[in-house]
Amino acid sequence: MDTAVNAVVSNALAMQSFNQGQEAQNNLLKQALDGKEAHMDQLLSSVEMQPSLASSGSVGTQINTFA
Repeated sequence: MDTAVNAVVSNALAMQSFNQGQEAQNNLLKQALDGKEAHMDQLLSSVEMQPSLASSGSVGTQINTFA
């Protein structure tokens, strides 16, 4: 009985240590992804938006001629 309790406690401590490692890796991944998100937001905001369709005239009102 005593060895069974020791085995359970040992497994619980091993799982706790593993979970702490996983949590640290998840936090690092989240920080990396947040940094990439900020970089992509900045990059996308610096790109000019594509011109819209013409509102009058015979060319460019039905088909996007910039494509």
